[in-house]
Amino acid sequence: MVNFSSVRINDRRRFHPDGAPREPVGDSSEPEASAAEASGGAPAAVEEADGLRAELLAARARVNELARGLQDSVRDREAYKDRLTRENERLRDVEKADNARLVIDAVDALDRSLKAADRSPLAQGVRLIRDDLVSKLAAQGIERLVLTGAPFDPNQAEAMDTELVSDPGADGKVVAELRAGYALKGRVVRPAQVRVGRYVEPVRA
Repeated sequence: MVNFSSVRINDRRRFHPDGAPREPVGDSSEPEASAAEASGGAPAAVEEADGLRAELLAARARVNELARGLQDSVRDREAYKDRLTRENERLRDVEKADNARLVIDAVDALDRSLKAADRSPLAQGVRLIRDDLVSKLAAQGIERLVLTGAPFDPNQAEAMDTELVSDPGADGKVVAELRAGYALKGRVVRPAQVRVGRYVEPVRA
């Protein structure tokens, strides 16, 4: 037989039968405990979010640092490749100029022979050989300097002699080339030997 006196019944109706509101029934500490848990958990969540945000900022800073390092490395590599390319070109030009000097000496010898030769078929053959060598030099970028009539430039020619001129406009200018000069890409391979004009005012009686 059930002892009804030991059974506890909680009436959860909010109002009495007469319409009057009831007092809250139950463990009043539960809402307080839930609120306490909620209030106690909020700082922990905020602290965790701040920690994650700090880690994210640190990771971004590290990525930016690595990206800058990679960009610097790429720039350094490109600069090294450019320097290496320029150095290789310079060495090729030096070798080309050294080889050209041998051909230039041969052209000089042919030029001297042509000055002393007549218009015989042999002289014409020598001239053809000489012109062919000059063409081969030009194909390699070796250009013959044209200095006659231009102001004397010690970077391009050696003044071997002077010649008195009656035209003041020819003073200090090249009046004759004794030996041709050659250049490669604007750099003199062999300077010319020239005669420079020097103006002297005529003596008046």
